[in-house]
Amino acid sequence: MKKINILTSSLALILFANLNANAQIKLSDIFKKVTDKQSTTTATGTPTTFEIGQGIKEALQLGVSAGADRLSVKDGFLGNLAVKILMPPEAQKVEKTLRGIGLNKLCDNVITSLNRAAEDAATEAKPIFISAIKQMTLADATNILLGNNDAATAYFKRVTTSELMQKFSPIVTTSLNKVNATKYYSDLTSQYNRLPLVKPVNTNLTEYVTQKAIDGLFIEVAKEELKIRGNFNARSTTLLQKVFGYADKKKS
Repeated sequence: MKKINILTSSLALILFANLNANAQIKLSDIFKKVTDKQSTTTATGTPTTFEIGQGIKEALQLGVSAGADRLSVKDGFLGNLAVKILMPPEAQKVEKTLRGIGLNKLCDNVITSLNRAAEDAATEAKPIFISAIKQMTLADATNILLGNNDAATAYFKRVTTSELMQKFSPIVTTSLNKVNATKYYSDLTSQYNRLPLVKPVNTNLTEYVTQKAIDGLFIEVAKEELKIRGNFNARSTTLLQKVFGYADKKKS
């Protein structure tokens, strides 16, 4: 009788273990299906106004960061033909004249130093741009999302350029002096102004380089905007996939 009880208990334990294992497998399958469904639906569907706002801000922050990082390294401006800073328009005649009499190095020093100043200043640009992004309203974000391919960049230019010029100007002034751009440009204009019968040239280097540096940053941000709008792989988060996937459907 004792042996029968032991055998019965053993069979019961085995049966319970099998039932428990099967239950765990089924629960695991159910959990996996729910998780898969959730991961699928979070990247699709209609985003809320809040999600659109967050998505646009996230995209702009990524674009600004990438653009500023590219421009703030050595040759970020000088080695990029799309943003390279040349002589100010009023000094281009000066450059041509001085190169004609063999002062190529002096001209090259000026151009290199202007770009070095912009590269140096670009390291300080990111927090200024990101602060402007954070102030964007939800309505602005929705208009940007469903707007033209450069809607974000256009908005950025419209609402931040004045403030950026004001905040960026002292940074550029410091950078110009740091890389001797002011000295080189003064040497160049002094050489030119000593020539007979020429009209003296005076340029506000800070204003010129500040504007060119900001223009260059906008160009790089525009590249990032086009990338994230047109390239699914550039949408690196679930939120970006959902928000810009929704925009794709609305525009198709």
